[in-house]
Amino acid sequence: MAISETARKWLGLVAIALGVALIVVDTTIVNVIIPSIVRDLGVTSVQAQWIQESYAIVFAALLLLVGRVSDILGARAVFLTGVILFGATSLLAGLAPTGGWLVFGRFVQGAGAALILPTSLSLLNAMFTGKARGQAFAVWGSTIGAATALGPLLGGWLSEHASWRWAFGINIPLVVVICIGAWAFIGRSPRSAARVDILGAALSIIGLGLLAFGLIEGRTYGWLRSIEPFELFGLRWADGPSPVLVALVLATLALVAFALRQVALTRRVAAGEPTAALMDVRLFSISSFRNGNIATLIIGLGEFGIVAVLPLWLQFALGYSPVEAGAALVPVAVGSFVASGASFGLAQSISALGLVRLGLPLEAAGPAALGFIARPDSAWWAIALALFAYGIGVGFATAQVTNVVLADVPEASAGQGSGVQSVFRQLGSALGIAVLTTTFFSVLAARLRGDLATSGVPTDQSDALTRAVVGSAGAAIDGLAAQPQTAAVAAAAREAMAHGVALGSYLAAGFLLAGLVATLLISPAPQPTVTAGTDSPSRPR
Repeated sequence: MAISETARKWLGLVAIALGVALIVVDTTIVNVIIPSIVRDLGVTSVQAQWIQESYAIVFAALLLLVGRVSDILGARAVFLTGVILFGATSLLAGLAPTGGWLVFGRFVQGAGAALILPTSLSLLNAMFTGKARGQAFAVWGSTIGAATALGPLLGGWLSEHASWRWAFGINIPLVVVICIGAWAFIGRSPRSAARVDILGAALSIIGLGLLAFGLIEGRTYGWLRSIEPFELFGLRWADGPSPVLVALVLATLALVAFALRQVALTRRVAAGEPTAALMDVRLFSISSFRNGNIATLIIGLGEFGIVAVLPLWLQFALGYSPVEAGAALVPVAVGSFVASGASFGLAQSISALGLVRLGLPLEAAGPAALGFIARPDSAWWAIALALFAYGIGVGFATAQVTNVVLADVPEASAGQGSGVQSVFRQLGSALGIAVLTTTFFSVLAARLRGDLATSGVPTDQSDALTRAVVGSAGAAIDGLAAQPQTAAVAAAAREAMAHGVALGSYLAAGFLLAGLVATLLISPAPQPTVTAGTDSPSRPR
């Protein structure tokens, strides 16, 4: 029986949504299996942070390059390549014998994810128009919200009943399904003749990588002066300015050089020269694109960072099992599905921008409530209500902000537009994870050290106990609680973890409210757009 063109589009959307779910699940599934990895491989809190962050760093760093390459090779081809690469690297991560190998596997896995996300946006933008496009983006965004919560549940079940390694191995059959669906129901994508800015790609990758290194390692090596020796390739850095300070300065210089290079390369178009720019800066003359990306970056800072530390608190401080910790995050998925269903009806009377502005206050209310109730004996139902409100906000805001950003981007620049939007989203997410996890561990260390000192524990002992708790990402609490002489230390550690979660939650809520303010810069009226290869703006399609 022949399949209608409309049916083919929606079946293609299913393949695209599953591809997005694949990469989002592997962003969040790791959160809940980290405690099991800590126990199994004996990784430190810094390694645990890198296992989460390495994926996000490479993901963000390659997105601009992928956006350009997808214009040249076609979005479908790049999407399929990304899915296959993601499957292969999932196997590598699942077989990792040490924490170092797992970090490496996650780095490479992030490259596969970077090939999937921007091309999924480009494909949706090309496949759907009008009302159907808004519905397709609602499905796409809700998939992100659902996968964000269902990933930890799946990871918790696998971690408890099989092995954390299956959290990566389960990707393999899903990769096969996605490849078959994309090949069968998504048509070949148009290609454009263009070049790739290799130097620009290197500058962006170096800049983003150094920025993430600085934000993650500041608590370890010091922000201004070195407090711990840093070793790399046999070289030892022990005195003087912190390597973190140097990394942040170099990151700033690299990103500024990247921006200036993109401006210079884009200007060559006016002279009739071919350009290899990774980012057509003329797209930022589109108001909805420029201001929407600013809002996307700020929203990303608060959206997923707190989810990265919740499983540690739930398992090591509240005593949840891996399955229970994963189940505790399911209300995010439920809220996202509720918002997704409601958005179909509301889309008739409320614009995509209106839905974003409706969702962000709810999204901010979730972590704000979580911060208010965070304590060593927080009730599960209170956590569930806070995360349900958060999920509703994700379902509205995350689902539609992409539609707002790309609404006026011309089709010829769809790959670049999607790539840039994905960079802002993922950069916000990566920086948010770095900032909020660093905040959590820093507050945990400071609060625990201070409480132990107040209770009369000698300085050298309080420092050693604090290092044990923070260095193990909280895994040492159970052992301390099992010994009568250190039971009080375990109680203080649980209190300190709750304090870290509370402060991190308030910070996340603040970022989301700042994102809401940033949406006020976006005009709901259609804006002039730039047609690729010209210097004159044109009206949106």
